Amino acid sequence: MPEFSGPSVSGVSTQRDRTVGVTTQLASQASINFGSSIAGLLIPIVGSVIVVAVRQVVIALVLVPTVRPRIRGRSLRSLWPVLALGIILAGMNLSFYEAVGRIGLGIAVTIEFLGPLAIALITSRRILDVACALGAGLGVWLLAGTDGRLDAVGIMLALVAGAAWAAYILVARIVATRFAGLDGLTLASIVAVVAILPAALAVIDYSTIDWRVLGLLVATGVLCSAIPYSLDSVVLRRITPRLYAIVTSCAPVMAALFGWLILSQSLTLQQVLAIVLVCVAAATAFATQRDRPVSELEATAVSTP
Repeated sequence: MPEFSGPSVSGVSTQRDRTVGVTTQLASQASINFGSSIAGLLIPIVGSVIVVAVRQVVIALVLVPTVRPRIRGRSLRSLWPVLALGIILAGMNLSFYEAVGRIGLGIAVTIEFLGPLAIALITSRRILDVACALGAGLGVWLLAGTDGRLDAVGIMLALVAGAAWAAYILVARIVATRFAGLDGLTLASIVAVVAILPAALAVIDYSTIDWRVLGLLVATGVLCSAIPYSLDSVVLRRITPRLYAIVTSCAPVMAALFGWLILSQSLTLQQVLAIVLVCVAAATAFATQRDRPVSELEATAVSTP
């Protein structure tokens, strides 16, 4: 599942920058969903807890040596945002992958996407945004179906993942204002490892782990986290928050495509139309939002290597 807080700034000024930014973001989305589809192959073998644990370990191994976060001189009270963010990360990924195992990648991503979409719509009073919210809600209702064929627990887990994604966006913004560069996210990744690792060690079945499975687990972490983080350093400097959100709204379609290609997960015509409806509602909502002015703090943050 994507780990997204949205870009905070953009220095975009040319069509070439926008083209590079959008192309790179699409590559990032492809990497995330390809990695999630590999996770879908692994969940029946090792379980979602192991998949999430390895993914979080990979994130920490990538970020900690690179960022080298500093916590000296900080009180426990000042660290609460990263503690909360780490718990949210672990819960978000665990509920998402559990949902993928039950209802499929495309459907899980579509339902989960209601989280960030709600953040964009909840503070608005425009009639258009109300219409977009109703359209997204209708899409999810059609996606879930009314004949009871979809796993109700899987749907609830996807909704939990969406709520956690929304919480991640809000808490990540606090972390970004209190910690320099990627210090906060790096510390949060350590917290997530500490939170999920005991559960993973308690349920792991070592007989299911061989070099092939281990390689796919590591690949999931690299594709879902390491590569997107690297590509985001290009994306965040070239496109506006609104354009970033519009491209991200295509994630459910891409997830459904990888679910079909890698996991052989088919969708009914109604489900395909439902996914398209959610994407159109999200893209419309994001496309009509006004870009807010870039603050000096954000300008400084985006220039940090």
